[in-house]
Amino acid sequence: MKLSRLLIFAASVITVLCGLLTSAFAGPPLICHRLDIGDANSLPWTGDAWNLSGNESYDTKNLTKDTLAILDSGAPVIVRMETLRRATLYARKDPRAAKELLTRLYQRANTEATSAGHDALARFDVGYLAEAYQESFGKEPNPAAGIDGYDLVVKALALSGHSDPEMEFAAALITLHGHDRAHQEHARKAIAGAKVDPLLARNLSSQFRGDPKQTVSEALTQSMTTEEAQK
Repeated sequence: MKLSRLLIFAASVITVLCGLLTSAFAGPPLICHRLDIGDANSLPWTGDAWNLSGNESYDTKNLTKDTLAILDSGAPVIVRMETLRRATLYARKDPRAAKELLTRLYQRANTEATSAGHDALARFDVGYLAEAYQESFGKEPNPAAGIDGYDLVVKALALSGHSDPEMEFAAALITLHGHDRAHQEHARKAIAGAKVDPLLARNLSSQFRGDPKQTVSEALTQSMTTEEAQK
């Protein structure tokens, strides 16, 4: 199958997964909500669409190398999240690249950590990718089967001293459909941290998956009481 046809197929599958964007809980949030990273470097993308358009000419043979180059550059957590989201969408059409990327990030998290900060980010990267794979691959053969990505993100938060609001934001998105008590705590810390993090604040105030009636912050806190949200 030609590359363009593979891209079109991948785009159509993701469109079905994400469903109607006007629904607060429609579609998996890690792959259906494009994050605002400003002018930061990430994997190549075409236009403003949240999914693959079918016109991309990106060679997925370079997926692992290009993704690692961005992650190893010290990119902020939100840039890492968007990069891993894009990587997941590209990986859907190339099982070999999907497995290679996950394997490399897993090895990196377990063998290449040289400092507490690096170790936290390495664990975060593989954990977030594993959760994105869980959302994207569904019942298809999933390279991340058996990996608890959320647990790895929680461990990354512990290694960071629980002082990274962008990681809390990632954890809140991961737990949006479950882990109620943990989700509320992640959302609260992310929103509190946004007061001193302009990029995070911009993302929290953006429309959630294209819904003009709901911001990301509102989606994250809709199950919280007023008192919990203001803590």
